[in-house]
Amino acid sequence: MVTPEVGTVGLITSHTWSNHSAENSFHSVVPGKNLSRTHVWTQLFSLIRILAVPNRKRKFLSKKSESTVPCLQIPENQDRKLEATENTISAMAAAAAEQQQFYLLLGNLLSPDNVVRKQAEETYENIPGQSKITFLLQAIRNTTAAEEARQMAAVLLRRLLSSAFDEVYPTLPSDVQTAIKSELLMIIQMETQSSMRKKVCDIAAELARNLIDEDGNNQWPEGLKFLFDSVSSQNVGLREAALHIFWNFPGIFGNQQQHYLDVIKRMLVQCMQDQEHPSIRTLSARATAAFILANEHNVALFKHFSDLLPGFLQAVNDSCYQNDDSVLKSLVEIADTVPKYLRPHLEATLQLSLKLCGDTSLNNMQRQLALEVIVTLSETAAAMLRKHTNIIAQTIPQMLAMMVDLEEDEDWANADELEDDDFDSNAVAGESALDRMACGLGGKLVLPMIKEHIMQMLQNPDWKYRYAGLMALSAIGEGCHQQMEGILNEIVNFVLLFLQDPHPRVRYAACNAVGQMATDFAPGFQKKFHEKVIAALLQTMEDQGNQRVQAHAAAALINFTEDCPKSLLIPYLDNLVKHLHSIMVLKLQELIQKGTKLVLEQVVTSIASVADTAEEKFVPYYDLFMPSLKHIVENAVQKELRLLRGKTIECISLIGLAVGKEKFMQDASDVMQLLLKTQTDFNDMEDDDPQISYMISAWARMCKILGKEFQQYLPVVMGPLMKTASIKPEVALLDTQDMENMSDDDGWEFVNLGDQQSFGIKTAGLEEKSTACQMLVCYAKELKEGFVEYTEQVVKLMVPLLKFYFHDGVRVAAAESMPLLLECARVRGPEYLTQMWHFMCDALIKAIGTEPDSDVLSEIMHSFAKCIEVMGDGCLNNEHFEELGGILKAKLEEHFKNQELRQVKRQDEDYDEQVEESLQDEDDNDVYILTKVSDILHSIFSSYKEKVLPWFEQLLPLIVNLICPHRPWPDRQWGLCIFDDVIEHCSPASFKYAEYFLRPMLQYVCDNSPEVRQAAAYGLGVMAQYGGDNYRPFCTEALPLLVRVIQSADSKTKENVNATENCISAVGKIMKFKPDCVNVEEVLPHWLSWLPLHEDKEEAVQTFSYLCDLIENNHPVVLGPNNTNLPKIFSIIAEGEMHEAIKHEDPCAKRLANVVRQVQTSGGLWTECIAQLSPEQQAAIQELLNSA
Repeated sequence: MVTPEVGTVGLITSHTWSNHSAENSFHSVVPGKNLSRTHVWTQLFSLIRILAVPNRKRKFLSKKSESTVPCLQIPENQDRKLEATENTISAMAAAAAEQQQFYLLLGNLLSPDNVVRKQAEETYENIPGQSKITFLLQAIRNTTAAEEARQMAAVLLRRLLSSAFDEVYPTLPSDVQTAIKSELLMIIQMETQSSMRKKVCDIAAELARNLIDEDGNNQWPEGLKFLFDSVSSQNVGLREAALHIFWNFPGIFGNQQQHYLDVIKRMLVQCMQDQEHPSIRTLSARATAAFILANEHNVALFKHFSDLLPGFLQAVNDSCYQNDDSVLKSLVEIADTVPKYLRPHLEATLQLSLKLCGDTSLNNMQRQLALEVIVTLSETAAAMLRKHTNIIAQTIPQMLAMMVDLEEDEDWANADELEDDDFDSNAVAGESALDRMACGLGGKLVLPMIKEHIMQMLQNPDWKYRYAGLMALSAIGEGCHQQMEGILNEIVNFVLLFLQDPHPRVRYAACNAVGQMATDFAPGFQKKFHEKVIAALLQTMEDQGNQRVQAHAAAALINFTEDCPKSLLIPYLDNLVKHLHSIMVLKLQELIQKGTKLVLEQVVTSIASVADTAEEKFVPYYDLFMPSLKHIVENAVQKELRLLRGKTIECISLIGLAVGKEKFMQDASDVMQLLLKTQTDFNDMEDDDPQISYMISAWARMCKILGKEFQQYLPVVMGPLMKTASIKPEVALLDTQDMENMSDDDGWEFVNLGDQQSFGIKTAGLEEKSTACQMLVCYAKELKEGFVEYTEQVVKLMVPLLKFYFHDGVRVAAAESMPLLLECARVRGPEYLTQMWHFMCDALIKAIGTEPDSDVLSEIMHSFAKCIEVMGDGCLNNEHFEELGGILKAKLEEHFKNQELRQVKRQDEDYDEQVEESLQDEDDNDVYILTKVSDILHSIFSSYKEKVLPWFEQLLPLIVNLICPHRPWPDRQWGLCIFDDVIEHCSPASFKYAEYFLRPMLQYVCDNSPEVRQAAAYGLGVMAQYGGDNYRPFCTEALPLLVRVIQSADSKTKENVNATENCISAVGKIMKFKPDCVNVEEVLPHWLSWLPLHEDKEEAVQTFSYLCDLIENNHPVVLGPNNTNLPKIFSIIAEGEMHEAIKHEDPCAKRLANVVRQVQTSGGLWTECIAQLSPEQQAAIQELLNSA
């Protein structure tokens, strides 16, 4: 872990002492006898204390006294005492020598020379923890030592206590522990350097944090006394120290906090009112914020401390004008974590933030932080903020003004390298803030406020305003989606005009707006504006004098085509291809002549995007592009062309996938050779080479194109793929002090863990790792048993990645891979398969219990259910069942608890319709997890049958609760689905639980919700099909209820049709499996009139199978007198074929075809049946005969 503060010293851990060369190790050469390290430590500590006291007489014999004092006869026992004293002195001298070596080590740890620093780190790591404390404390104490070395020692000691406290501190003798505590407090009192005192205070805070026991008892009462004494001291340095310690560890009072609450409050108020010392006001404000944040769930405490807010806000203001933004940062943290604390003074908070944001005398960072307060509140307390429309109305112009803060750049239009956005710039900060605020507050509020401002900006003669206006339109699209849709026509027509603007950066911004709208409003945007947008973008791509504009027009075209329905794009293909090809040829020439590549990179991706959407319709244009694309891959080998080469590889593979194997095969061999050549250079590529991720994805596409033929390339592909999938990110646990030094370090992202701790991760390589894992899933899915050689190494990689919390995509890929890898491994036999399942099973179950992200959790649960279906009966042992039962029970209980919490939020004073929208989103997420609980139970019931019912009983009360009448319809739907599975897979034993579900099931057939009706109808159908004799009377009772639903006027509307089809299928199942419960002769004619089913494919198969049974048995009601019903039956079969109700490979399709063929042999009857069908129906019958 590299930090600017301490070179490359990592997180400190305790290591055993090891012998190194003399120059980088610490030797204790003590004559006479070997003293233990602890003894040396104790002696050294005594020596430190002696040396620390001025004018103390030291009993050392000097050489002078040795020569002048006559030799005396010393008694034997006195001689032994003297020998012991000499040994002690020798030990002290050795320890002092070691301390000197340690100073050298501290210097080396700060060395700019990497070799020297690395060697010093290794040496430091190998010093035992107890000895580290000795050396570090003495270095801190020694005011004559170099300031850099002392500060380094303080940082290292704090880190040691933070990361290895339990290994080091408890092993020290109690008197040594007491000495350390006293020494720290003494150093704080004696220290004259402010920065050094702060660092020692950090050590004291870290020690105090670790000395709060599990019951909250503070085991360092002297520390608390020091805090109280210091905060009331006349010495400003001591008051600063007390506040600094409290800021660093606001939990220092432990379980006595409530007792001292008024004292804490008085202490903070008193310090915040100190008019003479700005540093005290600033520190007390920061300490107040830290205390509030440490008690984020204590609403009563917020109220108690609310009268500190005016003083806190004053400190925010004052510190900003002293060029200190630390209190402002604390305000941002409060807005993010405990926004409700600000409620009593929200208006004042917002006014202050607005004032600071608009004050151009402050630096950009301070102004952006002030804006961040308001923007953060729009995300964390949107309903609270929406009541202050005056502030929002004033904030929007501030953000827009920031977006106009742009610099002229003569080289901009033809720069060939795209620089990353400068996130410190006002323009980027303003745009990001606008995007977030629109999403947070919603378009209903934001759009009316911003619309006029944007219109004025777009009419401004200054290009910066027009540019910023267009970028603002891009930024608000996501948040104002619903409101902008109504005026999209007006917006699009207006934006397209700016593609002709005289200033290139305005044209660029117009491209940006078009591209963003194409994404935000897809596919409606494409359907409405395809003609004018494609024409305008193609024209803008001809802007030869401004390649940045050309490239951005191509990027907008990519966005447009990605989400464009294929049928809409086809009419434009000729024109698109013509333009793209001519630009590609021109830009290839420019690459050769001038070395410029920016436009070519985007055009290649545009071609790929068009091909991807057009699919087989791209075949006629294949030969136009492929030779040039292959040429680029062959020749673009220079480092600066890596991105172009990667994008071209992507383009070739996407075109291959679009046109299909038959067309692509003519180039497949050449392309594979090019890829293989690149692959052999893979190990020479730098970690940040953009070609890596493009290559990984391209191989997966080649696998899809070539199918089984791709297997031969796996030995070449898998090594680098596994290497990328195995990337381990650099991570670190940091405290606030480290964070302050790390914040500007490139590539690091941080998560605040609370208690002054943050988790840092270097994000480089994470996306590539995720892509590689997804490609492994692709290989397993496409190659199946052809991938079996790699299943073991892949499963060993993937199972631990279920806990890879740094990237959601990695965990999703890991989960997806599990059932696929089991499918691949089947070919190795049951023993190998079982071993693999045992390797993954525990991890999957634990992941279901611990996964924090609902989207990832749903994937893990889905994969687990699939795995059980693959493995079948016996795959879970008793321990698995016990753990899984506990987890599923917890998920269901959490589901009910979340619903209750949402009801509480609906009673909140800030509740409004936007809050309701977000609550609905939360509800949707919860319901989705409920569907996955249902999936898991389905897989268990289908595998284990009635054997699993005793285990299921622990969940039974919760499932019964789901189907109570007062529950929301999704609960009732999924509760019924679970009972449907119980009936289908566990009958006749399921009747044991009939008292819980039968009445609700019959009642819910006529429910207002079509989803609930569908689940109930399906249940009644499987009751007839699989239930025992106990269910007979209920089948009779169900029939009229089912018929009522089928015959209702709106039964076939889009929202009702699935429920209705399940009712029709259920009627069929009752007649087929429980014929003695109903009058089949009477019901059959009605049932035939309701056919065919075509929306619910599973139920369609069931009904057609029953129809085949009836026809094959020459049932008179079905065939009618003299086969008069056959034309109607043909019509039903034709309609089913037209709606693809049954797959041709299904046995039922063959049975239907045989029915048709039998009639075909009977001449006149065939003619009569066909004559009554429409041409489309006749074609469908022919298709069935040809295919089945």
